[in-house]
Amino acid sequence: MNDAALTAFARELMTALESRRLVLATAESCTGGWVAKTITDLPGSSRVFDRGFVTYSNQAKQEMLGVRRETLERFGAVSEQTVAEMAKGAVLRSGSDAAVSVSGIAGPSGGTQEKPVGTVWFGWRCQGNAWTRRYCFSGDRDAVRRQAVATALQGLISILESGAP
Repeated sequence: MNDAALTAFARELMTALESRRLVLATAESCTGGWVAKTITDLPGSSRVFDRGFVTYSNQAKQEMLGVRRETLERFGAVSEQTVAEMAKGAVLRSGSDAAVSVSGIAGPSGGTQEKPVGTVWFGWRCQGNAWTRRYCFSGDRDAVRRQAVATALQGLISILESGAP
């Protein structure tokens, strides 16, 4: 996944958001703001992008997005429950119409048998509806993160166009 492909996805998303008069927020962990950067690299992105939360630590997820400590302790940062709360928190704390959240294990270490390196959870919210998905990407840290950025953007495009990621 190269930069040109990510830019193309961001441009397509920007068009879809703009045509629906929707505003987006992001909540990112393993991608470290890369989704937000990809969108805001485009001229005119201020019409559809409100803010990005980079919540790498569990404490940041709690303080900035309202993720419950109990959720993190019981399920971990890389979980369906956590990304659902991250996306919900991004919408609630920004007033945006839509949000995407990303939390994963980009590697090269940190994986377990249950959650191997490359495991990434995504949460999406749009106008009151919510979705979560788990993906397992391959490659080095950069490849995992690039695939995660692409999936976050493509998921939003799909939700806007067909109602599901």
